[in-house]
Amino acid sequence: MNMSKILRYCFLLAVAGCLLLAPPLRAEENTVDEGVKGNLVDVYWLEKNLKNPDVVILDASPETYAAKHVPGAISVNIYDLFAYGFGGLSDAKVERTFQSWGLSPGKKIVMYDAGADQLATRLFFDLDYHGIPAQSLFIVDGGLFKWEKEGLPVTKDPTPLPKNGTFRITKLNEDVRGGLPEVLTASGDPANNALVEGLDAAWHFGTVAPFDRPGHIPNGILAQSGDFYNADKTFKSPEEIRKMLAYLGIRPEQQLYTYCGGGVAATVPFFAAKFIADYPKVKVFPESELGWLSDQRELPYWTFDAPFLMRETGWLQFWSGRMIRMFLGAPVSVVDVRSAAAFNEGHVPFSLNIPADVFKTNVADPAKLAQLLGPAGVNASDEAVVISGAGLTKDSALAFVMLEKLGQKKVSLFMDPLDKDKWAQHGVTLTKDATVVGPKKGPRDVSIVPTTYPEKFRQDVVITDPKSTQGAYPKVFIASGRDVPTKSQDGKVVHVPYTDLVNADGTPKAAKDIWNVLAKAGVPRYAELVCFSDDPGEAAVNYFILKLMGFPDIKVLVT
Repeated sequence: MNMSKILRYCFLLAVAGCLLLAPPLRAEENTVDEGVKGNLVDVYWLEKNLKNPDVVILDASPETYAAKHVPGAISVNIYDLFAYGFGGLSDAKVERTFQSWGLSPGKKIVMYDAGADQLATRLFFDLDYHGIPAQSLFIVDGGLFKWEKEGLPVTKDPTPLPKNGTFRITKLNEDVRGGLPEVLTASGDPANNALVEGLDAAWHFGTVAPFDRPGHIPNGILAQSGDFYNADKTFKSPEEIRKMLAYLGIRPEQQLYTYCGGGVAATVPFFAAKFIADYPKVKVFPESELGWLSDQRELPYWTFDAPFLMRETGWLQFWSGRMIRMFLGAPVSVVDVRSAAAFNEGHVPFSLNIPADVFKTNVADPAKLAQLLGPAGVNASDEAVVISGAGLTKDSALAFVMLEKLGQKKVSLFMDPLDKDKWAQHGVTLTKDATVVGPKKGPRDVSIVPTTYPEKFRQDVVITDPKSTQGAYPKVFIASGRDVPTKSQDGKVVHVPYTDLVNADGTPKAAKDIWNVLAKAGVPRYAELVCFSDDPGEAAVNYFILKLMGFPDIKVLVT
């Protein structure tokens, strides 16, 4: 045998010896715990682990426990824990309560409720907040509903309380809980924060008003807890939840605060975002709207999602004052869409007369419209406030839509009538003087400087071909006139006449009434909504209303 063969033989012997001496691999190192996905377990996993001494099963539905529950499950009065957020329970009391359930380090704690009813997620949050590692906490996906649907056994026999566990509160997990001061700050900074509301739309828009005022926390984003579940009450997939959140404008880099009325429904979007979709920064605001409205400062409360799209006399008077414009300037372009004759009879100081026909005739030619607006004094970097003299009209809505199409930084509508007496109460009078558009002749000159309007047009506002865009969800066409146009659309069509959404004085109807109209017509929350009509102004009114209500994906179809 030559030397190379001897060396190869010795090497193989050494490898074989190492393999013989190596300890055998444990089964769990080669297998995945079937039925466990993150912090969710399926009902079959629970069935296999009913008698596992390392598993504690908690039933979070005290109202139904006596009638039926999973064998071996311990009844938990979850409502006792809710008081903790308002100072009702001490840490010592919570610790003793958890110990009475048999909770100890190293145990897997598996909880369920009736299925998609918020109690299991609230219990999960309470356990997480009080320092039990999240990797030890699991929710039964689909709850008791799914358990029974699969034909698994239930019992009425109460489970005796186990021997006290050894759990101790050593440190509260403040990373999952937000207080009023930080939520108040977050409400004013929606670019970096998202306030996610787990209540239903009736509460959000003010149909249901259990507190002293209807509505929701300013800049709150409606994400109903029920939206996170499938029909069988299991949670939607991580991909579906991330798609939902992205559609609503909720981004992973933001700090999320979930809330509801009193801190229960809020835990569903909390659990879904943090433990299913893997959003890194998610907190529950346990005091929720009750805590917000209890604050002695009488914090603001909204019914519309975007009330700042509507401007009123006092706001506009401030920016129309000569002294303000002389010394501070005004980042506001006031666009009056009335006829030249009506404009000359009296208008807001420093407003620009761009009659509605200018917008109508250039719906299909935004480049030409931009060439007209810049020299007329409309600055794309300003907030453009559109005045019709009668609030929300077809003319003002179409101007709103076209300015959004052109990429105007911000657009709003002036909702009040041009009442001379109302303006005079604030020391400002409507004027007949022409607004001077031209170069400034000195530091105190209040002339409006003409601009070059940039051609940075948005592709997601006005479309001419329905197939040119594809949203995250299927298209739904909203026929916006009195009658549905005879030309058919390739997709679901619902009929919402714009007149059903606007009062006689040109103001939008109350948010709760608008929501009822939309819901009755079958307008879905998750859809690419395309407003259309033989008159683009009618479609534009519905576009504005849907923006006001916070629908994320809306377009106007012009043919």
